[in-house]
Amino acid sequence: MGFAPVLAPALIVRTQRLAALPPVQAVLVTSGNAIPALPARLRRLKLLAVGDATAARARAEGFADVASAGRDAAALAALAARLLDPTAGPLLLAAGQGQGAELAASLRGARFRVLRRVAYAALPAHTLPQAACRALARRAVGQALFFSPASARAAVRLLRGFPTEAITALAISPATAAALSPLKWAGIRVASSPDQEALLALLPRSATPGGHAP
Repeated sequence: MGFAPVLAPALIVRTQRLAALPPVQAVLVTSGNAIPALPARLRRLKLLAVGDATAARARAEGFADVASAGRDAAALAALAARLLDPTAGPLLLAAGQGQGAELAASLRGARFRVLRRVAYAALPAHTLPQAACRALARRAVGQALFFSPASARAAVRLLRGFPTEAITALAISPATAAALSPLKWAGIRVASSPDQEALLALLPRSATPGGHAP
């Protein structure tokens, strides 16, 4: 697309290996970050992923029977209701620390037994990479992409003191956009659906010379 991307992780992911699990009929994951924590023996089971990128990561890790909800947690719950049987055994919901409670409640409301387990913790980064700091200080950043409310909140803390008034913030969801409100932006735009493809569609058709997108 003509951009020079600058990676600026706002969260540091720490995988947490899952303890011994009872038999389950299927695995649900709300993020690709949960997949490295899944024991190898679970690869023979059906895995339901929140979106296409998470589904692709699961397949790359050896899961053969993978289905994607294509959107969000509500769509994942609906997919489980269509494909799985509440009487066939519990579901493993592998999620981030502090995440997945609403999804678990929705599944239990559909009569599923749910084992919600913490597969990873996403911790706020203490600093931005030097390349990102230099690009921000030079006012070389035109667009900034934010992929979750948690990363947006962490990024707001990291970006304080940098000139953001000329940067257009691109948010993957309305909740992500709301988390960006403490800073001044040239504008905040929200993707039409909560996925990477829709987020990238917000970028201009071509970058201006030297344009960056952390």
